[in-house]
Amino acid sequence: MKGAIIGDIIGSAYEFNNIATKDFPLFSRGCGFTDDTVMTCAVAKALLDCKGDYSLLTSESITETLQKIARKYPDAGYGARFISWVFSHHPQPYNSYGNGSAMRISPVGDVAADLDTAKDLATKISAVSHNHEEGIKGAVCIAECMVLLKQGAAKEEIRRYVEEKYYRLDATCDDYRREQAGCHGREICQISVPQAIVCFLESISFEDCMRNCISIGGDSDTIAAIAGGLAEAFYGVPEEIWDQAEQYLDEYLKGIVQAFYKEQA
Repeated sequence: MKGAIIGDIIGSAYEFNNIATKDFPLFSRGCGFTDDTVMTCAVAKALLDCKGDYSLLTSESITETLQKIARKYPDAGYGARFISWVFSHHPQPYNSYGNGSAMRISPVGDVAADLDTAKDLATKISAVSHNHEEGIKGAVCIAECMVLLKQGAAKEEIRRYVEEKYYRLDATCDDYRREQAGCHGREICQISVPQAIVCFLESISFEDCMRNCISIGGDSDTIAAIAGGLAEAFYGVPEEIWDQAEQYLDEYLKGIVQAFYKEQA
């Protein structure tokens, strides 16, 4: 979860100002948390409210929590259809395959002890809004990869797993830089999730993963948020980087993060 938040905050300065280099300040005046952080925290809160019994997680409880927290931050940068869902009195899933399902899912990867649990929770949480099969697939893929990484999987095992079950990963970060830098890109799972995975696979550290994500252009904050969950599961989060990122959060979001990690300790 912290990895996703860090990725969002770092990437926020470059989402509409893409760069094609890994040489940039991680945190700058243009940084701040966006909808990626808000919805990641909302998913964490929905899981926290189950008090360890995830059979209590329902479409109704997920929807209520996501709406409640999103409404606290109406200007966080949600997509047009999602913000309509947030303020709907009778919210219904809208067949979305936007990358929002994958960017908010890292808390599931943190709590799930096995692949079946990761798939079940990621599907439930995605389906309240992003119920297109590609929207669900993107979230499930990331949650499952996080579980495998926590269990000690090597990067090549992750590559094989993803390519056998979910996406081709035949592009490189250099390919993405040539093709994507300078444009925001399409905000869909089929593009953002493979990009994020490749950025993680080619990285040599948590920080290097973040630099890969920003350097390829496209939807920078969301790509980095998705990859951040994988990088945290594999490398852990450097304390000094989290200390800087945490300064951008308000007390409410900090409280959710602290409670979530306390519950996992």
